[in-house]
Order: sequence, then structure tokens, then C-alpha cells
Amino acid sequence: MYRDTPDPWHLADRWYECRKYDLTLASLPLPRYRRAFEPACSVGELTARLAERCDQVLACDRVESAVATARRRTFALPHVDVRHLTLPDQWPAGHFDLIVLSELLYYFDTPTLHSVLDLAVEALEPRGTLVTVHWDHSVPDHLGTGSTLARIVGSVPGLTLTADHREDDFVLQVYERNSPDGAEVPSPAAREGLV
Repeated sequence: MYRDTPDPWHLADRWYECRKYDLTLASLPLPRYRRAFEPACSVGELTARLAERCDQVLACDRVESAVATARRRTFALPHVDVRHLTLPDQWPAGHFDLIVLSELLYYFDTPTLHSVLDLAVEALEPRGTLVTVHWDHSVPDHLGTGSTLARIVGSVPGLTLTADHREDDFVLQVYERNSPDGAEVPSPAAREGLV
């Protein structure tokens, strides 16, 4: 798809995509993150937005031309690192306090999907944020929909669902990794002492 155009899904100019990105950022429970990971970043539209809320962003894609476009898109952002990686085999080292899995999980068969989710939980710091956003219509290339993926991610041990936004077209969910001490995940209002 990237052979014919650098942005095959028109991520930069579709209102649907811009709105979805805005909702994704608005759903983040913290105002700022130290280190974020965004696999399947495509051309870097969401990556650039995440960079506004993160001290460091590691983004990757398996398509070299998409990586090149994302690098150009984020060139002026020295705290963004865009790499050519294929998951799950090339999962990056280290831990993250934010992982965004957007429009990605339905490309994996069941064993690979579970491997990716295990890697995500393992790489997520305690109380770190995991965001999943997926198209909720059947597509021949997809092995599921946003709704089917929501059930799968919701069954992963070690995560607590903190936000669940569903529309006709996509499902956006926010999870936080459970703390080792078993403490309840505070809401954004609770974090600011409002409740």
C-alpha cells in the first residue's frame, strides 16, 4: 500500500483520524509520561501528537517507507526515535510508562497476539498506561475487530480497565498495569484530590 502513496490511509487529512487521535490523547489519565512506545506508528501522525505529552517516544513500524515518512514528520522532535522493527521478534528493550497499540492487534494470529500482549504487559511499568484503539468493522485482512480485541485484552492478567470508549467505528480502551502492592488504580480526579 505504501508503494503508491506515502500515506495510504490519509492519516494526516481525514477528520475521522484527527478526531480519533484527539480522543486517544484525551483518554490518557496522566498529563505527562516519561517514556512511551508506539508500535505500528505508520507515518507518524499520532507519534507527533504523543510527543507533546511525553519526554521520550519510541515509535516503530515494519514498513521501511512508513518509517522514513514518520522520521521526516518528527525530524524537529529530538525526543522522538522512530525505528524499523517487526513485532513481536524485535520488541525493544526497557520499560515504558505508556504503550499505545493503535490499529495493530488485529493483524496478528492468536499465538502472536498473545505474545505481543505479554510483551506489552512485561514492558509496562507498574501503574503504566496501555491504550488500545482499533477499527470495529470486519475487514478481510483483519483477524478481528475492535470489539473482539477488547474482550481479549480485557482478559490479560495484570491490567485494570480504566476507560472504555466505543463508537460505531472504533473501540478505544485504556488500561493501567496493576501495582505490585495491589493498590487500586486512582482515577484522574482522585489523583488531583477531587474525590
